[in-house]
Amino acid sequence: MTGDNAQIFGEFIGTMILILLGDGVSAAVNLNKSKAQGSGWIVIAFGWAMAVTMAVFIAGFMGPAHLNPAVTLAMAMTGAISWSLFVPFILAQLLGALVGAILVWLAYLPHWSETKDQGAILGTFATGPAIRNYPANVITETIGTFVLVLALLAFGKTDFAGGTNVFAVGALILAAGLSLGGPTGYAINPARDLGPRIAHQLLPISTKGTSDWAYSWVPIVGPMIGAVIAVLVFNVMV
Repeated sequence: MTGDNAQIFGEFIGTMILILLGDGVSAAVNLNKSKAQGSGWIVIAFGWAMAVTMAVFIAGFMGPAHLNPAVTLAMAMTGAISWSLFVPFILAQLLGALVGAILVWLAYLPHWSETKDQGAILGTFATGPAIRNYPANVITETIGTFVLVLALLAFGKTDFAGGTNVFAVGALILAAGLSLGGPTGYAINPARDLGPRIAHQLLPISTKGTSDWAYSWVPIVGPMIGAVIAVLVFNVMV
């Protein structure tokens, strides 16, 4: 597989791995009778950081491995990718996130019926606010994604030894999770939230409760705003 098709498939497979490992650590911490149950926020933050790192390593040889519509928007704005790839990349990311979430459901299949906490089940798939305040929640997601995209753009101006740039990306995700993840669960990625939220809606989990669609726009709008601001600031910097 070569050319645009390879890049698009790379976005699908990379985002699938991202969600499989990222929602996987959330499942490990949240679900009843998991060996990792209750191990806490630091484990989740490290797990998501490693999920991004492994996903980028797996998909990076096929294309840019954005794995995030906000990053794709920023890279299209800067000319790093063609606008013709914008929609195909995002669709591939959303589909990959959906499939990754379904794989998490399969991996933890006996644990869903053992878990009665609807918030814990939804939190395995999608993000939610610690305090529901939509303007504040959007601001948090905007700031988190601003940091993410600005750092990624800056990394592009930095010389890394072969492959070490991927570990820098993982460290970036870890920093974002530890420092900015408390208010909203740091989606900082519309596909990361929307794909698994759709999976939560569709999957036959008897104790799952609502998918909280009233909140679902926040992890879409906030990250896209943050990406645009990051590009504007980066253009001033350079």
